[in-house]
Amino acid sequence: MGCASCGTSGSAGCKNNGHCSSGGCNKLNVFDWLSNMDVPAMHRFDVVEVRFKNGRKEFFRNTKKIDVVTGDPIVVDVPNGHHIGYISLMGELVRLQMNKKGVKDDDVRDIYRKASSRDMERWEEARNREESVMYRTKEIIQNTKLEMKLTDVEFQADGTKATFFYSADGRVDFRELIKTLAGEFKIRVEMRQISVRQEAGRIGGLGVCGRELCCSTWLTNFKNVTTSAARYQNLSLNPSKLSGQCGRLKCCLNYELDTYMEALEDIPEVEAPLKTQRGSAKLQKTDIFRKIMWFGYDDDNNWHAVGVSRVKEIQALNNKGKKPASLAENEVESDPVDTSSINSDLEAMDRKFSGKSNKKKKKKRNKFRGKKTQNKKTENS
Repeated sequence: MGCASCGTSGSAGCKNNGHCSSGGCNKLNVFDWLSNMDVPAMHRFDVVEVRFKNGRKEFFRNTKKIDVVTGDPIVVDVPNGHHIGYISLMGELVRLQMNKKGVKDDDVRDIYRKASSRDMERWEEARNREESVMYRTKEIIQNTKLEMKLTDVEFQADGTKATFFYSADGRVDFRELIKTLAGEFKIRVEMRQISVRQEAGRIGGLGVCGRELCCSTWLTNFKNVTTSAARYQNLSLNPSKLSGQCGRLKCCLNYELDTYMEALEDIPEVEAPLKTQRGSAKLQKTDIFRKIMWFGYDDDNNWHAVGVSRVKEIQALNNKGKKPASLAENEVESDPVDTSSINSDLEAMDRKFSGKSNKKKKKKRNKFRGKKTQNKKTENS
């Protein structure tokens, strides 16, 4: 799949690994699984999804019936100006996305036209200012000692407005900052606060799994992640391993949580050691999906695998004041095995091979003695 947003073609894209200068080749891509369905023109949905820098998406209405396809750059209506974005989705899936995000029809603005070469040149000039403006803004924030972190700057295509994305732990009074920025850069300034998870999604990167960050490629709805999700999955509570690049708990901890919760319904809670005639056995590990629990005695370094049903049975006996002989399910004594025939065969093999080895040793000794006597004779002569 080629990179439609940066104008390159071929299966490898623009090879920027999600950091395409025009908005990202892989950030929040959408597969239109309804693209092959023919819908009558009168029933076609006239709203399209448009992607801007770093995967930011909004919806716009094609009231002028402009002939556009997915990937086309278009000029759209924004407050007090116009902006350029790329069409990321069309058709009925847009209606589903709008319902999912709770976007009303009254909030949807119009599409002006397809972006011309002149529009793209002016937009390129505006984007070239973003890096220098961001560095200068960081210096101003540092000098004013505001408790905020500037993440990104996005210039509008007409060059009259810039949106500054920042993250902060609390509320920030940036009224003086807006005046300073507007006076220095001669633009209208909009400050937009984002979470640290959204910040990581805009910056991008690779996770410990070796793939691009979920928040940078497809994840848009950030759910709350707690340490209990790690406990249910028997993960070690190590902050360095459980935290993502944003410094928060990894979103992927929630992916398999429902499966673990369902599997844990059949596993009993072991709040106290299991009491047997051999001693008290403490829970060491639980294999959730195999339904096996590992117990160990205080005077034994080995762990014993016990099935879930057996654990429930021992707990029931302990509640009645009884102790089983051991953790094993089958406690029937087995008959001794007659090993006389096995031992006789082993003894015969030992005698057979020991005789051969003795003969070889005698030969080596005789050779060694013969060489010694021969050396003495030569020395005397």
